[in-house]
Amino acid sequence: MKFVKNFSPFFNCISLACCMGLVSCAHNPKSENVEPNTTTAQTSTNEKLPAETTTAKITPTPSEQTQPPLITPPIMMTQAEFSTCISALSEKAKAAGISNNTITGTLAKANFNSRVIELDRQQPEFSTTFADYFNRRVTDERVAQGQALLLKHQVLFAQVVKQYGVPAPYLLAFWGLETNYGSFFGKMSIIDSLTTLACDTRRSTFFTGELISALRMLDGGTVTQDKMLGSWAGAMGNFQFMPSAFLQHAVDYDGDNKRDLWNSIADATASAAKYLQSLGWQTNNPWAHEVKLPINFPFIEAGLKNTKPLSEWRKLGVTRADNIPLSQTDLNASLLVPSGYQGPAFLVYENFNAIMQWNRSEFYALAVGNLADRIAGAGKLVQPPPLDAPRLHRDQVLTLQEQLNQKGFNVGTPDGIFGPGTRRAISEFQHKIGMVADGFPDKKILGLLGVNIDLVKN
Repeated sequence: MKFVKNFSPFFNCISLACCMGLVSCAHNPKSENVEPNTTTAQTSTNEKLPAETTTAKITPTPSEQTQPPLITPPIMMTQAEFSTCISALSEKAKAAGISNNTITGTLAKANFNSRVIELDRQQPEFSTTFADYFNRRVTDERVAQGQALLLKHQVLFAQVVKQYGVPAPYLLAFWGLETNYGSFFGKMSIIDSLTTLACDTRRSTFFTGELISALRMLDGGTVTQDKMLGSWAGAMGNFQFMPSAFLQHAVDYDGDNKRDLWNSIADATASAAKYLQSLGWQTNNPWAHEVKLPINFPFIEAGLKNTKPLSEWRKLGVTRADNIPLSQTDLNASLLVPSGYQGPAFLVYENFNAIMQWNRSEFYALAVGNLADRIAGAGKLVQPPPLDAPRLHRDQVLTLQEQLNQKGFNVGTPDGIFGPGTRRAISEFQHKIGMVADGFPDKKILGLLGVNIDLVKN
């Protein structure tokens, strides 16, 4: 075993996280009813989908049965089209060095799963309000469980923190959000999920690579197919690693000559820390601070693309929400207002970008950081997000994006996903017409942009 009995790094990491202000996901199906996300960057693409066809029936897991349907069902493919895709993928796997036994025994027997496509089109990070997303994930129960696990595994965390430089509360926050601390890994076939997504043109290149990585895991005897179960997106284990992340970053930390991210807390925790380190985690630096903004603050300055040193934010009147002065260290920061000017505001730093590389969602990164803060002993948000924000369906976001493009506020090719680009375009539209340019799609903005607000849910 590689654990040490020196507890000092463990207590150092707690004191560090506590003084960093707001430190901040497989999900708990009992409270969230969502499948886990992935641990590698998955940016939305705008590739065209195949023509609408029929598909075989599937049996959803209990957590999936509660998912609301989309207004417009995702476009599927026929069995013949799927078989053609399987043949093409088999050739790519063979060219990548995957054995014929693995190809014929797994890939050739893969099934198309229409539920995977549905879940891909309605990821909660991009289809719900910040208040709903945040409040379902950063809960008192999850904080208390994280704090208990921090004490239970203090020797392990001390060693991992010392070796990789990622404070324990952050590792616990990722563990909590990804699998509710190992209570739910997902029950879907990784091969079926990845093959389905590789055959769907929206992100075919990315998922083809992940499928080949999963086949390589099977080829090398890392895991057997019956154990290769996980999320709809192909993520697996305690921290929901995608296959490529497993191959590159999983480690044997308990010394049993296996990289076991399912049953070994040591292997899983150290692998997560190593992965975060590779994403550019900066030891001893904060991830974000909740801040207060002055009256008449120019919200056009908000957004991840607008980075300024702290000295510039101070000139604009930005102060910490807990009344502690902003650091005199001239860190670069961006301002986020995920619920608009009436909700919380955050100055986010480079470590926020590291979290975003784990999952390309601002909501996710804010939840991870805040959960870590709470586990380390910090209080709740000074300004909680408003509960009456409108919740948009994908069709409504598509209309919103199309209207913004028509008015000259570029969001790129409409994809129905409300992300930073759409928020920025709304901010520019608001600024032009003299509104508070916070990028928040309230009902007035939706009405002005021709979105059917009768269908908007609060």
